[in-house]
Amino acid sequence: MFSLPELSYDYGALAPAISGEIMELHHSKHHQTYVDKLNAAMEEAPELQGRAIEDILANLGSAPESVQTALRNNGGGHYNHSLFWQMMSPDGGGEPSGELAEKINERYGSFQSFVDEFTTQATGLFGSGWVWLMPNMDIITTANQDNPIMEGQPAPLLGLDVWEHAYYLDYKNVRPEYVKAWWGVVNWEFVVDRYQEVSK
Repeated sequence: MFSLPELSYDYGALAPAISGEIMELHHSKHHQTYVDKLNAAMEEAPELQGRAIEDILANLGSAPESVQTALRNNGGGHYNHSLFWQMMSPDGGGEPSGELAEKINERYGSFQSFVDEFTTQATGLFGSGWVWLMPNMDIITTANQDNPIMEGQPAPLLGLDVWEHAYYLDYKNVRPEYVKAWWGVVNWEFVVDRYQEVSK
């Protein structure tokens, strides 16, 4: 059975970019609900027991049809959020280093140009979804709790949750302010490590 991952920081540690109230609600309520519903779906598909969430999401078509939607929505929610918490840090912000920084500059001309493009996609995404930086330096979006591995793509390096529950208590309907503040807590050390893993 899947479980809610513990955070490596306190709920209030990302403030003022993301308040403790938002973090507690987002982690202990929203993410916990995804885990609970994912586990309920897994009980209906015992043949999937013991498989990693990445494997399940990458092979949704082979899961029983009766649970595919639940696995997509709630398995996606669990996977996406489990990454999202690690992609932020109280000591975050700044810029990436090493080869990842070079690749971003090579693709976008500068780190700021990358930030601008990512921000444009994040603020322009209609409805609920995610924005991702991929290992090939593409910036893509997915709706709802979908993610790239569901479409046969590699695991993303960086992702931003733009569901309203991620920011509404702090920023109301002004998503651009949330995105702007989020850059100050991005855990580039974690993202660089992910890039080094996939580029080996």
